[in-house]
This record gives sequence, C-alpha cells and structure tokens, in this order.
Amino acid sequence: MKKERDIEKDYSTSEFVAKLRRLADALENGEKFEIQIANERIYVPVRAKYNIEHERDDSGEEIEFQVQWSHE
Repeated sequence: MKKERDIEKDYSTSEFVAKLRRLADALENGEKFEIQIANERIYVPVRAKYNIEHERDDSGEEIEFQVQWSHE
C-alpha cells in the first residue's frame, strides 16, 4: 500500500497545456494516462471518473479538474 500524499504543484501555462493535451488524447483513445507529479509517476486507469469543481469565497475563486479512481 502506498503512503498517503497530498501535494499541490504549480506549472507554467505551457506545461499545464501539455499535460491537459496528453490527458485529452488518452481519454479520446480509451487509454490509461501517465503523469509524473513531484517525482512520483502516477498511472491513471481507464476506469477513472472525471469532474470539475468550482469554489468561491471572499478572497477569490478556484476551478479544479479532478480525476478520481479507487484501488481495485
């Protein structure tokens, strides 16, 4: 079992676009998606679920593109 982790990593616009483009390509092709975040390679299975979350408070707003799956 992998140890728990909660990391937020900033990317330049071009890096973020490249990652989104690779994710979109994998989704369109029905393939798993691989990404490295803070020196750990993550393998996202085809069965993953996707959602978009919007949060707002007095200090600003946030949109999160979320990819979730269980360890089966």
